Amino acid sequence: MPPIVIPGGGFGMRGLVAMSVGALSCLACAPAFAVTLSCTSATALSADLAAHRITATALVRRYEARIARINPKIHAVIALNPRAMAEARASDARRAAGHPLGPLDGLPILVKDNIGIAGLPTTAGSLALAKNVRPVSSTVIQNLRRAGVVILGRANLSEWANIRSGHSTSGWSAVGGLTRNPYMLDRTACGSSSGSAAAVAAGLAAAAIGTETDGSISCPSSMNGVVGLKPTVGLVSRTGIVPISQSQDTAGPIARTVRGAAMLLSAMAGSDPQDPATAHADAHRTNYAADLRPGALKGVRLGIAEFLLKNFTPKTLKVFRHALALLKAEGAVLVKVDDEHLAPLAKNENLVLMTELKADMKAYLAASPPAVRSRTLADLITFDKTHAREEMRWFGQSLFLAAERTQGLEDPAYLRARATNRRLAGPQGIERLLKEHHVVALISPTQDPASVIDLINGDAGIGGGDSTLPAIAGYPYITVPMGQVQGLPVGLSFIGMKWSEARLIRLAYAFEHSAQAFRTPTYSPDVLHRNPVGQPLCGG
Repeated sequence: MPPIVIPGGGFGMRGLVAMSVGALSCLACAPAFAVTLSCTSATALSADLAAHRITATALVRRYEARIARINPKIHAVIALNPRAMAEARASDARRAAGHPLGPLDGLPILVKDNIGIAGLPTTAGSLALAKNVRPVSSTVIQNLRRAGVVILGRANLSEWANIRSGHSTSGWSAVGGLTRNPYMLDRTACGSSSGSAAAVAAGLAAAAIGTETDGSISCPSSMNGVVGLKPTVGLVSRTGIVPISQSQDTAGPIARTVRGAAMLLSAMAGSDPQDPATAHADAHRTNYAADLRPGALKGVRLGIAEFLLKNFTPKTLKVFRHALALLKAEGAVLVKVDDEHLAPLAKNENLVLMTELKADMKAYLAASPPAVRSRTLADLITFDKTHAREEMRWFGQSLFLAAERTQGLEDPAYLRARATNRRLAGPQGIERLLKEHHVVALISPTQDPASVIDLINGDAGIGGGDSTLPAIAGYPYITVPMGQVQGLPVGLSFIGMKWSEARLIRLAYAFEHSAQAFRTPTYSPDVLHRNPVGQPLCGG
C-alpha cells in the first residue's frame, strides 16, 4: 500500500497516490480531546494513553487532521503511513487487554526519510530513490515498533542529509520541497533533520527520529525550539539507514521535552550484529528516562566552552549568559574552558566524510530493489545530471563529485585523517578538556537563531555551531531550548564523554525544568510582521 502524499509535503514523488478529498474530509471528523497537540509533549501523551484518557487511534486522527491543516505552511511531512491506523488499533487492543508494550505504546511519531521503513519508500529526499521500497525495516524502526510506537509518516529532510553540495539550502529536497521554520516562515529550519524538528515544534507528531553526521539533529532542534539528542556513535544501529559516514552517522530522538527524548532513546538503543559499531551498546544501554529530577545540577561542575563562543552573535550570547545565571542558581559550578583548537579537524573531516560516503553508499545501494537503477555514487551523479531540472534547480552536487574522486577505505591519507581526528576530538579533545578542568560536561550555545532562507546562495547565513567536536569524536550531546532572539529559538548544548547519555540527559532535564524556555510557534511571515511570542509549553 503506497504512502499518502500530504498537501504541502512536496512535489517530487509524482508516482505516489495523492490523498483523496474524501480522506481529507474524514480527517476532520476526529473527536475532541482535552489535549492540545500544539503544546502537549510525548511525556504527557504517554501518561494519557496509560490512563486511558485518550486512544492511539484518536491520536492518529488528530495528528493527521493537524498535518492536513498545518503542513502546507511548513512542508515538514512528506507522506503519511497508510498503516498508521492499523498500528494504532493494535496498540489500543493491547492496552485494553492490559498488556501494553511500554510507555511508548501507541505514541505516533514521524521518521526522517532516510531511515528504512518496510513497505514505504526510503528516498533521502532524492528522486533517484523514489522506488526504494524494501521488505525489512531498519533496526532502529524494528526496536521502536517492539516498544509499540505508531509510525505516523515520513518527515522531510535536506536531500541526501545535506551531503550533495557545499552550497545547498537546508531543508530542501526534490521529493519533499522546502521545509520552513514554524516560528518565522521565511527562516531556515536548518538540517538535515529539518522536517523532523519542524514537525515536533509544530505539534504534527508526538516526537520524531532524525539522523546526524555533524549537526543534523542539533541545528534543526535548536532553531525549531525543541530537544535533540545525538547519541554516542554505536549506541543506535545504522542498519537500514541511508549512509554518509560509518565514523560519524547515528540516528537520534527529537522531542518537545528532555524526558520524551529519553524515552525514545531507551527504545532505540541496542546492539545489532549487522552494525559492528554497536557491539558494546547493550552493555551501556539503560532506561534514560529514569532518575530525572530538577535538582540534578546542584554541585555539578560544567565547562563553559569559551573556544566556541566566538562562533555566535551577541544576541545569542546574551541568552546564553541568562542560561548561565540559571545554571548557577540551580547550584552548578561553572568553569571557563578555552584551550581547544578546532582548525586541524575540518580538513580531515572532509576527507573522511567524502571517502566513506562513496564506499558506504555503494554498499547501501547494492541492497536496493531492482526498481532503483542507481548502484553507485557515480550512478547518482549521472541521475542528477539527467534530472537536473528537478534535482539541481537550486544547487549542484560538488560534494558528490568530490566523494567520487576519493581513493577508497584503504587509502593511507584517509586512514591517517580518520585516526588523527578521532584522537584530536576524542581522547585529546573532549576527554582531555573534561579531565583537566574537572568538569562532567561542556556547555555552549547550540546555534545562532535561524537565518533567512536563501535558495540562491545556500546556507551561507547559518553560521557555525558547536556540533563538530562531538560529531568527529562520536561522543554524545543534547540540545535543549534556552530562550529566544526576536521570537526565534536558540538552544543550550551539553556535551559529554562517550556513553554519557544518561548523565547529559539528567543535566538537560534539570536545566529545562528551570528555564521553561519552550514557546509554541507563531508561523509569522517574517520578523517585521512577527506575531506575539507563543505560550509556554502546557504539559510536562
